[in-house]
Amino acid sequence: MAKYEFKMQRLFLRHILAEGARIEADRGQANYLLNVLRLKDGDFVLVFNGNDGEWLAKIASNGRRDCALQLMERMREQTEPNDLMYLFAPLKHARLDYMVQKAVEMGAGSLKPVITRHTQSSRVNLERMEANVIEAAEQCGVLCVPKVLAPQPLSDVLSVWPEAQPGRRLLFCDEAEGSNNPLLALAQMKDKGTQPLAVLIGPEGGFSEEERAELRAQEFVTPIPLGPRILRADTAAVAALTIIQATLGDWR
Repeated sequence: MAKYEFKMQRLFLRHILAEGARIEADRGQANYLLNVLRLKDGDFVLVFNGNDGEWLAKIASNGRRDCALQLMERMREQTEPNDLMYLFAPLKHARLDYMVQKAVEMGAGSLKPVITRHTQSSRVNLERMEANVIEAAEQCGVLCVPKVLAPQPLSDVLSVWPEAQPGRRLLFCDEAEGSNNPLLALAQMKDKGTQPLAVLIGPEGGFSEEERAELRAQEFVTPIPLGPRILRADTAAVAALTIIQATLGDWR
């Protein structure tokens, strides 16, 4: 990742960014900048929108309620979107928030909830998910904001996968896999060359036997273990994404 200023505050904007532009902050952004962060007229922040790179912006304010952002210069060029897809069975509230944030930090390019038999909560608040994605991107220097995709039942995802995701391999994190070592399966994939990847993490209760059989029957699916211990779903997400990014992803 290109070098960036770690100490300066970053803000996501839903505006086109260009040199000389003056953008009025909305009420929530103004309150965050002026009252939460206690920035003042003439202070600087970094802004991004996921398309136009990262810009240095100067705060213009006459009080504590309203402010504008004057774009000064581009600090970083826009990066290409990450290609890694992350699919997961939704969790409840705080743990889902944590998992979404960590997936962004670990380089997921899109996040898709998948409804399984043992999913804890089939109702997914996509706006809350998107807010957590943006917050993680702001805090971690991410320029290309990951996509939040609509939830689908697992069987529906698998039935259209070859057409919807041509050539993409689905790594299925299977707690019942015979081996404890995920590196064996990943090493075999590495020998076959680069291909787009997706990672699937199941719910707290694991996949049902029927779901596991359906997954293993697909040519585009590779089951991998995550070690000898039973992991919580949010922990499993971090573990899986770490292993895959280090062996097949963009850490190499």
